[in-house]
Amino acid sequence: MATTRSVQAKGYLLYRRFSESSDKGWFRSLFVHKVDARKDAHSNLLSKKETSNLYKIQFHDVKPECLEAYNSLEAEVQKRLHEDQDYPCEVVGSWNTWYGEQDQAVHLWRYRGGYPALTDCLQKLRANKEYLEFRKERAKMLLSRRNELLLEFSFWNEPLPRQGPNLYEMRTYYLKPGTMIEWGNRWARAIKHRQENNEAVGGFFTQIGQLYVVHHLWAYESLQSREETRNSAWRKEGWDVNVYYTVPLLQSMESRIMIPTKSSPLQ
Repeated sequence: MATTRSVQAKGYLLYRRFSESSDKGWFRSLFVHKVDARKDAHSNLLSKKETSNLYKIQFHDVKPECLEAYNSLEAEVQKRLHEDQDYPCEVVGSWNTWYGEQDQAVHLWRYRGGYPALTDCLQKLRANKEYLEFRKERAKMLLSRRNELLLEFSFWNEPLPRQGPNLYEMRTYYLKPGTMIEWGNRWARAIKHRQENNEAVGGFFTQIGQLYVVHHLWAYESLQSREETRNSAWRKEGWDVNVYYTVPLLQSMESRIMIPTKSSPLQ
């Protein structure tokens, strides 16, 4: 009889602990922004409403012997586009990959005004003879190239120019189709654990290109500071839960360590 009462008492205690933790989780969830996947496309639900920014990311595989000349040529073209107010675009950052795919250049562009700004810019560039000559010269230096159009997550900070020197890490996540909403809901809670050291630069998801792809961009003083910052996240309550629930959403992931070019606004 005593054994039965003991088991019942333990069961009651476990029930209370579960109920209390569930209640706390439910109460806390009232103050965390969540989106409902059934109401709209994830691009509308997860992107920033207060801005109409569209981003383009370019990956250029450069002939090894041409990388220095390529960087100089890109810097000159980016400078001219920035100085000309007639083009509604700006380069957010330019990098060369240090660890990851070698001899690769990565450029992140922002179009303030969304798709109309992108279309306007492309039409003007097609009529710009100097730019067309630049493309011909650049083509001689490339092995391959690809690009994607991106939106930024509403809960990430907008990428702004910063002083260096910094190393940048681009972590790319290839999600299972249909999981973007859950990914966004989880990271909306978790991003606070990765902002204390000013390492969070920007978070994006693809609109055109390979779909269900997420890019997170981070800045670190060194590889050692990267390791320390990432390890510190595991000591914060809730970070392990985010990892536990987001890993099953993935098909694969990759990491690039990148060094900013001399002309990059993100140093």
